[in-house]
Amino acid sequence: MKSFCNESLMFFQSELFQRVQLAEIFPDSKTFADAKPKSSYADVLTRYAKIKDHTNFDLAEFISSQFELEQIRELSASQRTTDINEHIEQLWQILRKPADVQSQGSLIPLPNAYIVPGGRFQEIYYWDSYFTAVGLIHSGKIELVNNMLDNMLSLQIRVGCIPNGNRSYYATRSQPPILSLLVMLLAEHQENKSTFISKYIAAIESEYQYWMRGAETLDEVNNHTLRVVKMPDGSLLNRYWDDAATPRPESYREDYAMALTLPEEQRSDFYRNIRAACESGWDFSSRWLADPNDLMSVKTTAIVPVDLNCLMLQLEKNLAHCFEVTGNEIKQSEYLARAERREQAINQYLWCDEKQFYFDYDHIENKRSKVKSLAASVALFAKVAIQQQALQVAKELEQNFLKVGGLVTTLIDTKQQWDSPNGWAPLQWFSVQGLMNYQYDALATQVMQRWTHSVETIFSQTGKLMEKYNVCQLVDIASGGEYEVQEGFGWTNGVTLDFYHRLQNIDEASK
Repeated sequence: MKSFCNESLMFFQSELFQRVQLAEIFPDSKTFADAKPKSSYADVLTRYAKIKDHTNFDLAEFISSQFELEQIRELSASQRTTDINEHIEQLWQILRKPADVQSQGSLIPLPNAYIVPGGRFQEIYYWDSYFTAVGLIHSGKIELVNNMLDNMLSLQIRVGCIPNGNRSYYATRSQPPILSLLVMLLAEHQENKSTFISKYIAAIESEYQYWMRGAETLDEVNNHTLRVVKMPDGSLLNRYWDDAATPRPESYREDYAMALTLPEEQRSDFYRNIRAACESGWDFSSRWLADPNDLMSVKTTAIVPVDLNCLMLQLEKNLAHCFEVTGNEIKQSEYLARAERREQAINQYLWCDEKQFYFDYDHIENKRSKVKSLAASVALFAKVAIQQQALQVAKELEQNFLKVGGLVTTLIDTKQQWDSPNGWAPLQWFSVQGLMNYQYDALATQVMQRWTHSVETIFSQTGKLMEKYNVCQLVDIASGGEYEVQEGFGWTNGVTLDFYHRLQNIDEASK
């Protein structure tokens, strides 16, 4: 861990932090994790130690005097509009944060302006940023997207990876690897694509090495470490992980309370699995649970996920392309070979001939998951499937996943937000692009039409764009998860704008 994170991370292990979180002074644990000390964490702890045992000590009053809370900005009533496109353009201004000054709190300062998702999320989020960027480019904000990309490189240099978000408590994990996707997206808008790509090759390869770290130490006995799993045939696939095994500061109360019900020797594994699910971006889903209805059964690190490995395959392909355009044939061949081996492993372990669908794989029990999820559509996005496999995935999406408001995340209805009845913008986007890769344009069009209809329905009711949607009941606000549904919302704005542009192009082409 880099030194700039140490002071806040030490604070998160303090008696004061635990006491505040367990006292429920704030309804959301993230509120206090994001609060900024008016002086420094060290000064606050010193003052606390001096007065904490006084008979008239008031914890809430002390916190109020020592900390400033993160301000959440929203559109004012006078800014509200009935036009979604206009609303999104206004939101970009609200969600845009200027370059950070050095922070005393948990925020890791960024050198350039950036877009935050919205609501309780007042920091950059790694994989969110790609889908946000897709919309920003339609809005002509290419410079802002470039700034966000350079912020990611700044984080990578300082933290050692591109973290979940620019908070110190996120520095032990990343999120689905989309750096190369963002570089390729921006490359299309550069005068000299090869020069632009060459600028970012080292960062893209560094991300790949982060996910593959420890692979060289694996053998038949010790077949998993960090984010790499050696499969029975010797091929290498990836899993989600977190370098820490303690309660998440941003969800401290929830994690701590759940862990108390476990024997002490099982708590660190529970914490790591909860954290690893956060690295996936799907926090939380029945994909990660032994019992779909029990978050206590979380086993994320046992799972070899379809979507992660397809994104890793795309990363290998993109690296091969990067080295091709810059004339490094040796590196190009190396990554093409890696991609070929991974593609074979994905189709061997994650494709089920019997059910004709892609599934996650439990590498501890050596069997495929039974949970059907939209992660399978990322296999079409990364072009892993042969045409017959793509046909079967498309049939499954159309017959079982496609609802009145778009594609549902899984076919299991649980209390977790990444399950039925919810739909999420990034998964609609991966699915649409994946379907179009295999010429299932009519189905892709249906998905886009139903998703935008869902967004429009809730917008007409509330005047807001949301983080997630109930795609099974259009008029119902989505629920589930650890916090209330958030408005804003970066990736919803981006994907919705992209779908509007695609649908307009389809409409114009049909005339």
